[in-house]
Amino acid sequence: MATEGAQVLLSVEAEGYVQSLERFELPEIGSYRWSKQHEYIEKLNMQAVVSAAAQEDEFVKEYFITYEKIPTLIYELITTEVWKDKIFQAFVDMDFQPKITFPIYMVLYHEATLINLLETLLFHREACESAEDSILDLLDYCYRKLTSLVARKDEDDDVEHNDQVDVTSAAPSSPLDELEKQNAVLDFDINIKTVSVLRYITDHISSMPLSVMTRMLNTHDIPILLVELIESPPWSRRRKGKLQKYIDSKWQEIDHRDTFKLTKLEGQVWLALFQLLMSPDCQQKYDLSSYRKNTILKLRSYLTEVTLDQLPILAEMQRYLEHLSIMDPPPAKKDLVLEQVPEIRDSILKKYAGKWSKIAKKQSKTHFNPNKTDLKDQAKRWADTYNFDVLEGLLTDPPKCAVCGEPATKRCSRCQNEWYCRRECQVTHWPKHKTACNLLHDSLQKVKEGQTS
Repeated sequence: MATEGAQVLLSVEAEGYVQSLERFELPEIGSYRWSKQHEYIEKLNMQAVVSAAAQEDEFVKEYFITYEKIPTLIYELITTEVWKDKIFQAFVDMDFQPKITFPIYMVLYHEATLINLLETLLFHREACESAEDSILDLLDYCYRKLTSLVARKDEDDDVEHNDQVDVTSAAPSSPLDELEKQNAVLDFDINIKTVSVLRYITDHISSMPLSVMTRMLNTHDIPILLVELIESPPWSRRRKGKLQKYIDSKWQEIDHRDTFKLTKLEGQVWLALFQLLMSPDCQQKYDLSSYRKNTILKLRSYLTEVTLDQLPILAEMQRYLEHLSIMDPPPAKKDLVLEQVPEIRDSILKKYAGKWSKIAKKQSKTHFNPNKTDLKDQAKRWADTYNFDVLEGLLTDPPKCAVCGEPATKRCSRCQNEWYCRRECQVTHWPKHKTACNLLHDSLQKVKEGQTS
């Protein structure tokens, strides 16, 4: 929680940052101007979270609405997604060996910053309305991420965010190998955050273009996708017989007494389902085929007394499902609608089709191959943007141990980013923390070398 009066940005600074935001084309990602905008968005995100947590004036949100910049955030989000899919993969294929990896990591992290900022802004109806037609692009983005979550649950969880790696037997990794691991960790967290974004879209669906409801219900069949997430939640797992849940961007062990306690994330899924199944407008538009009906009826087994005690509003949905089980739903109302379709991702893919390797080669020689002068400038800007002491000043709660969650007094001396309550926890966490720690530490060391030479 933010301390009273604590701020990352003054209102006038936030206004200037929001007003200056622009859309960057794919080849410009990683450039100096792009990096400056990334820093602006990072600070705006921090301030938006601080204001929302402290229930203070959310001036960042107001400026995004006033200057109509939410569509710009969505465009940047999808452009970054395409960059990661195409250009970063091209870097891997060409075995690019950057002098310093932090600039590439910043692009990978940019998507996480954008979705986090949108999650904060779109809680408000007027922010969703301000997105205008680009809300369709955001809806499709959420659909891609949620289907990725469902697919991930069906795969062997062998990436770093799930299992610790035996570093004593692992082969030496290249810088891009380390970045790929970090990208997998970031992608999982990004996918999780889209659950909240989707929930806010469903909350405000009545004020959206009609195409949003049609696309959500009948094109992507979001209700069925959410049922799959309820049945097989990717944010829940068992390790050594212990239940763990993904809470606040970390896997946390759950006490057996809290096994059936809903997390905020699980609550978001249920609330989104409630809106899509119980809203009169949605009921009229959703074509409940036999398959859909049978799938949705599976929810009855999850609506236990414990769940209903935590979310009493679901009792209404329980009654609806019981009624649905003994009747045939009325046919969906089919109006003649000129449906809008999302355009951002398709236009980017079409514009740069067949040019991915060429763009990657050029960026590897320019944006991601900084000289010593550029490194010095970047180091100063990174230190300002990622100032851990400033960020800690915004928190009233003491730092918590990354392993056990107890109050922590010890910090990783190499990266200054993780906290621990005792040395045993730090040693236990090292196999998981090593990749991120080395990435940040090595990057800062190279910057210092550039400054002294």
